[in-house]
Amino acid sequence: MTLLDELGVTATAWAAPLPEGAGAGFAADELVTPASVMKIQVALAVARDIEGTRRVVLRSEGRTPGPTGIALMRDEVWMSVRDLLTLMLTISDNVATDELLGLVGIDRVNALTGGLGLARTHIDSDLRTTLDRMAAEAGFADYAAMARLEPAPPGLSETLAGTAALDPRRGSRTTARDTVELLRAVWWDPAGAPVREAMGNQLTRNRIASGFGAEVRVAAKSGGLMGLVRNEAGVVTYPDGGQFAVAVFTRRPPGAAADPARIDAGIGLVARELVGRLRGGRNG
Repeated sequence: MTLLDELGVTATAWAAPLPEGAGAGFAADELVTPASVMKIQVALAVARDIEGTRRVVLRSEGRTPGPTGIALMRDEVWMSVRDLLTLMLTISDNVATDELLGLVGIDRVNALTGGLGLARTHIDSDLRTTLDRMAAEAGFADYAAMARLEPAPPGLSETLAGTAALDPRRGSRTTARDTVELLRAVWWDPAGAPVREAMGNQLTRNRIASGFGAEVRVAAKSGGLMGLVRNEAGVVTYPDGGQFAVAVFTRRPPGAAADPARIDAGIGLVARELVGRLRGGRNG
Protein backbone atom coordinates (compact mmCIF):
# COMPACT_ATOMS: atom_id res chain seq x y z
CA MET A 1 0.00 0.00 0.00
CA THR A 2 1.35 3.43 -0.94
CA LEU A 3 0.99 6.64 1.05
CA LEU A 4 -1.62 7.79 -1.48
CA ASP A 5 -3.65 4.64 -0.81
CA GLU A 6 -3.47 5.31 2.92
CA LEU A 7 -4.80 8.82 2.33
CA GLY A 8 -7.73 7.53 0.28
CA VAL A 9 -6.49 9.41 -2.78
CA THR A 10 -6.89 7.90 -6.25
CA ALA A 11 -3.87 8.13 -8.52
CA THR A 12 -2.56 7.28 -11.96
CA ALA A 13 1.11 7.26 -12.88
CA TRP A 14 3.57 6.39 -15.61
CA ALA A 15 7.34 6.67 -16.00
CA ALA A 16 9.63 5.88 -18.93
CA PRO A 17 13.28 6.43 -19.86
CA LEU A 18 14.44 9.09 -22.31
CA PRO A 19 14.66 9.07 -25.24
CA GLU A 20 12.83 5.74 -25.53
CA GLY A 21 12.23 2.42 -23.84
CA ALA A 22 9.57 0.49 -21.94
CA GLY A 23 7.81 2.24 -19.09
CA ALA A 24 6.18 1.34 -15.78
CA GLY A 25 3.18 2.58 -13.85
CA PHE A 26 -0.48 2.00 -13.09
CA ALA A 27 -3.82 3.17 -14.52
CA ALA A 28 -1.69 5.00 -17.08
CA ASP A 29 -4.43 5.30 -19.71
CA GLU A 30 -7.17 6.54 -17.39
CA LEU A 31 -8.46 10.01 -18.25
CA VAL A 32 -7.54 12.66 -15.68
CA THR A 33 -7.96 16.39 -15.18
CA PRO A 34 -4.54 17.89 -15.99
CA ALA A 35 -4.99 21.25 -14.25
CA SER A 36 -1.83 23.30 -14.84
CA VAL A 37 0.14 20.36 -16.19
CA MET A 38 -1.54 21.35 -19.49
CA LYS A 39 0.79 24.33 -19.57
CA ILE A 40 3.56 22.05 -20.86
CA GLN A 41 1.90 21.59 -24.26
CA VAL A 42 0.97 25.27 -24.39
CA ALA A 43 4.64 26.10 -23.84
CA LEU A 44 5.86 23.73 -26.55
CA ALA A 45 3.38 25.11 -29.11
CA VAL A 46 4.42 28.67 -28.26
CA ALA A 47 8.12 27.83 -28.42
CA ARG A 48 7.64 26.26 -31.84
CA ASP A 49 5.44 28.92 -33.41
CA ILE A 50 6.00 32.36 -31.85
CA GLU A 51 9.14 34.48 -31.73
CA GLY A 52 10.25 34.69 -28.12
CA THR A 53 11.24 38.35 -28.27
CA ARG A 54 7.78 39.44 -29.41
CA ARG A 55 6.36 41.93 -26.91
CA VAL A 56 2.76 42.01 -25.73
CA VAL A 57 0.80 44.29 -23.43
CA LEU A 58 -1.39 42.90 -20.65
CA ARG A 59 -4.11 45.32 -19.63
CA SER A 60 -5.03 45.66 -15.99
CA GLU A 61 -8.71 44.86 -16.56
CA GLY A 62 -10.19 41.44 -17.27
CA ARG A 63 -7.21 39.38 -16.14
CA THR A 64 -7.53 35.68 -15.48
CA PRO A 65 -7.71 34.98 -11.72
CA GLY A 66 -4.67 33.43 -10.09
CA PRO A 67 -2.82 33.31 -6.77
CA THR A 68 0.52 34.53 -8.09
CA GLY A 69 2.20 36.78 -10.62
CA ILE A 70 0.47 39.11 -13.02
CA ALA A 71 -3.00 38.46 -11.58
CA LEU A 72 -1.89 40.34 -8.45
CA MET A 73 -0.55 43.38 -10.30
CA ARG A 74 -2.56 46.59 -10.57
CA ASP A 75 -1.05 48.20 -13.63
CA GLU A 76 -0.56 47.49 -17.30
CA VAL A 77 2.32 45.10 -17.98
CA TRP A 78 4.56 44.86 -21.05
CA MET A 79 6.38 41.57 -21.45
CA SER A 80 8.05 39.37 -24.06
CA VAL A 81 6.61 36.01 -25.09
CA ARG A 82 9.63 34.19 -23.68
CA ASP A 83 9.22 35.88 -20.31
CA LEU A 84 5.51 35.01 -20.26
CA LEU A 85 6.49 31.39 -20.94
CA THR A 86 8.92 31.53 -18.02
CA LEU A 87 6.23 32.86 -15.68
CA MET A 88 3.77 30.22 -16.86
CA LEU A 89 6.11 27.34 -16.09
CA THR A 90 7.98 28.58 -13.01
CA ILE A 91 5.12 30.04 -10.93
CA SER A 92 2.18 28.69 -12.98
CA ASP A 93 1.03 32.20 -13.88
CA ASN A 94 -2.56 32.01 -15.17
CA VAL A 95 -2.57 35.41 -16.87
CA ALA A 96 0.57 34.52 -18.80
CA THR A 97 -0.99 31.20 -19.79
CA ASP A 98 -4.15 32.72 -21.22
CA GLU A 99 -2.17 35.40 -23.05
CA LEU A 100 0.00 32.73 -24.68
CA LEU A 101 -3.04 30.58 -25.47
CA GLY A 102 -4.62 33.59 -27.15
CA LEU A 103 -1.50 34.13 -29.25
CA VAL A 104 -0.92 30.55 -30.36
CA GLY A 105 -4.55 29.36 -30.35
CA ILE A 106 -6.11 26.39 -28.59
CA ASP A 107 -6.64 24.64 -31.92
CA ARG A 108 -2.90 24.81 -32.59
CA VAL A 109 -2.07 23.35 -29.18
CA ASN A 110 -4.52 20.49 -29.71
CA ALA A 111 -3.15 19.93 -33.21
CA LEU A 112 0.32 19.65 -31.69
CA THR A 113 -0.65 16.95 -29.21
CA GLY A 114 -2.69 15.20 -31.89
CA GLY A 115 0.30 15.21 -34.21
CA LEU A 116 2.37 13.58 -31.46
CA GLY A 117 -0.16 10.76 -31.27
CA LEU A 118 -1.57 11.85 -27.91
CA ALA A 119 -5.16 10.98 -28.75
CA ARG A 120 -6.40 11.21 -25.16
CA THR A 121 -5.01 14.69 -24.49
CA HIS A 122 -7.13 17.77 -25.19
CA ILE A 123 -7.48 21.35 -23.93
CA ASP A 124 -11.11 22.37 -23.77
CA SER A 125 -10.78 26.13 -23.13
CA ASP A 126 -8.55 28.82 -21.70
CA LEU A 127 -8.23 29.10 -17.93
CA ARG A 128 -10.53 32.08 -17.46
CA THR A 129 -13.33 30.33 -19.35
CA THR A 130 -12.73 27.10 -17.44
CA LEU A 131 -12.95 28.84 -14.06
CA ASP A 132 -16.04 30.90 -14.96
CA ARG A 133 -17.85 27.85 -16.36
CA MET A 134 -17.01 25.87 -13.24
CA ALA A 135 -18.45 28.59 -11.05
CA ALA A 136 -21.56 28.89 -13.24
CA GLU A 137 -22.18 25.14 -12.98
CA ALA A 138 -21.94 25.53 -9.22
CA GLY A 139 -24.57 28.30 -9.26
CA PHE A 140 -22.44 31.46 -9.18
CA ALA A 141 -22.29 34.40 -11.58
CA ASP A 142 -18.61 33.78 -12.26
CA TYR A 143 -15.41 32.59 -10.59
CA ALA A 144 -14.81 35.93 -8.89
CA ALA A 145 -18.19 35.72 -7.17
CA MET A 146 -17.45 32.21 -5.94
CA ALA A 147 -13.96 33.13 -4.77
CA ARG A 148 -15.32 35.96 -2.62
CA LEU A 149 -17.19 33.50 -0.38
CA GLU A 150 -15.45 32.96 2.95
CA PRO A 151 -15.91 30.40 4.29
CA ALA A 152 -17.03 28.19 1.42
CA PRO A 153 -20.63 26.98 1.77
CA PRO A 154 -21.23 23.36 2.84
CA GLY A 155 -21.19 20.90 -0.04
CA LEU A 156 -19.31 23.18 -2.43
CA SER A 157 -16.47 20.69 -2.88
CA GLU A 158 -18.92 17.97 -3.86
CA THR A 159 -20.64 20.30 -6.34
CA LEU A 160 -17.37 21.39 -7.94
CA ALA A 161 -16.25 17.78 -8.33
CA GLY A 162 -19.08 17.23 -10.81
CA THR A 163 -18.33 20.24 -13.02
CA ALA A 164 -16.70 19.96 -16.43
CA ALA A 165 -13.53 21.60 -15.09
CA LEU A 166 -13.03 18.54 -12.89
CA ASP A 167 -14.57 15.93 -15.20
CA PRO A 168 -12.06 14.78 -17.84
CA ARG A 169 -14.87 13.24 -19.88
CA ARG A 170 -16.28 16.75 -20.49
CA GLY A 171 -13.41 19.17 -19.90
CA SER A 172 -9.67 19.30 -20.48
CA ARG A 173 -8.07 15.90 -20.18
CA THR A 174 -4.96 13.80 -20.51
CA THR A 175 -3.46 10.52 -19.24
CA ALA A 176 -0.24 9.71 -17.43
CA ARG A 177 1.05 7.82 -20.47
CA ASP A 178 0.23 10.68 -22.86
CA THR A 179 1.94 13.14 -20.55
CA VAL A 180 5.14 11.09 -20.45
CA GLU A 181 5.12 10.95 -24.25
CA LEU A 182 4.65 14.73 -24.32
CA LEU A 183 7.69 15.13 -22.07
CA ARG A 184 9.70 12.90 -24.38
CA ALA A 185 8.74 15.20 -27.26
CA VAL A 186 9.73 18.32 -25.31
CA TRP A 187 13.13 16.83 -24.43
CA TRP A 188 13.71 15.69 -28.04
CA ASP A 189 12.59 18.86 -29.83
CA PRO A 190 15.25 21.60 -30.28
CA ALA A 191 12.42 24.15 -29.95
CA GLY A 192 11.72 22.78 -26.48
CA ALA A 193 14.91 24.26 -24.97
CA PRO A 194 13.17 27.21 -23.25
CA VAL A 195 10.46 24.85 -21.98
CA ARG A 196 13.05 22.52 -20.47
CA GLU A 197 14.92 25.42 -18.89
CA ALA A 198 11.80 26.96 -17.35
CA MET A 199 10.57 23.62 -15.99
CA GLY A 200 13.96 23.19 -14.36
CA ASN A 201 13.33 26.46 -12.50
CA GLN A 202 9.82 25.66 -11.27
CA LEU A 203 9.44 26.87 -7.69
CA THR A 204 7.37 23.88 -6.57
CA ARG A 205 9.85 21.29 -5.28
CA ASN A 206 7.71 19.27 -2.86
CA ARG A 207 6.13 16.77 -5.25
CA ILE A 208 8.26 14.67 -7.64
CA ALA A 209 11.52 16.26 -6.46
CA SER A 210 10.76 15.30 -2.85
CA GLY A 211 11.25 11.65 -3.77
CA PHE A 212 14.86 12.10 -4.89
CA GLY A 213 18.15 13.26 -3.45
CA ALA A 214 19.74 16.62 -4.08
CA GLU A 215 22.09 15.08 -6.66
CA VAL A 216 19.12 14.28 -8.95
CA ARG A 217 17.90 17.20 -11.09
CA VAL A 218 14.14 17.52 -11.57
CA ALA A 219 12.47 19.69 -14.21
CA ALA A 220 8.72 19.61 -13.68
CA LYS A 221 5.33 21.26 -13.97
CA SER A 222 2.82 20.92 -11.17
CA GLY A 223 -0.93 21.35 -11.34
CA GLY A 224 -3.84 21.54 -8.95
CA LEU A 225 -7.49 22.55 -8.91
CA MET A 226 -9.82 23.43 -6.04
CA GLY A 227 -7.95 21.20 -3.59
CA LEU A 228 -9.32 18.10 -5.31
CA VAL A 229 -6.64 17.56 -7.94
CA ARG A 230 -2.88 17.57 -7.25
CA ASN A 231 -0.57 16.54 -10.11
CA GLU A 232 2.96 16.81 -11.37
CA ALA A 233 4.88 15.74 -14.46
CA GLY A 234 8.57 16.12 -15.12
CA VAL A 235 11.94 14.70 -16.06
CA VAL A 236 14.46 13.45 -13.50
CA THR A 237 18.14 13.42 -14.46
CA TYR A 238 20.73 11.36 -12.55
CA PRO A 239 24.42 12.23 -12.23
CA ASP A 240 25.24 9.35 -14.58
CA GLY A 241 23.14 11.01 -17.30
CA GLY A 242 20.14 8.71 -17.05
CA GLN A 243 16.86 10.56 -17.66
CA PHE A 244 13.30 9.48 -16.93
CA ALA A 245 9.99 11.18 -17.64
CA VAL A 246 7.36 10.65 -14.98
CA ALA A 247 3.77 11.82 -14.49
CA VAL A 248 1.63 11.37 -11.39
CA PHE A 249 -2.00 12.54 -11.20
CA THR A 250 -4.02 12.42 -7.98
CA ARG A 251 -7.57 13.14 -6.95
CA ARG A 252 -8.97 13.56 -3.46
CA PRO A 253 -12.60 12.54 -2.88
CA PRO A 254 -14.82 15.54 -2.05
CA GLY A 255 -15.10 16.04 1.68
CA ALA A 256 -12.05 13.90 2.48
CA ALA A 257 -9.55 15.51 4.82
CA ALA A 258 -6.31 14.29 3.24
CA ASP A 259 -3.33 16.49 4.15
CA PRO A 260 -2.07 18.24 0.97
CA ALA A 261 1.54 18.01 2.16
CA ARG A 262 1.21 14.25 2.53
CA ILE A 263 -0.33 13.96 -0.94
CA ASP A 264 2.65 15.87 -2.32
CA ALA A 265 5.00 13.49 -0.50
CA GLY A 266 3.04 10.57 -1.92
CA ILE A 267 3.57 11.89 -5.45
CA GLY A 268 7.31 11.97 -4.80
CA LEU A 269 7.32 8.44 -3.41
CA VAL A 270 5.38 7.07 -6.39
CA ALA A 271 7.78 8.78 -8.80
CA ARG A 272 10.79 7.40 -6.92
CA GLU A 273 9.41 3.85 -6.89
CA LEU A 274 8.61 3.84 -10.63
CA VAL A 275 11.93 5.36 -11.69
CA GLY A 276 13.79 3.04 -9.33
CA ARG A 277 12.05 0.09 -10.93
CA LEU A 278 13.17 1.26 -14.36
CA ARG A 279 16.73 1.62 -13.03
CA GLY A 280 16.77 -1.93 -11.77
CA GLY A 281 16.10 -0.99 -8.17
CA ARG A 282 18.70 1.79 -8.05
CA ASN A 283 17.68 5.29 -7.03
CA GLY A 284 21.15 6.65 -6.37
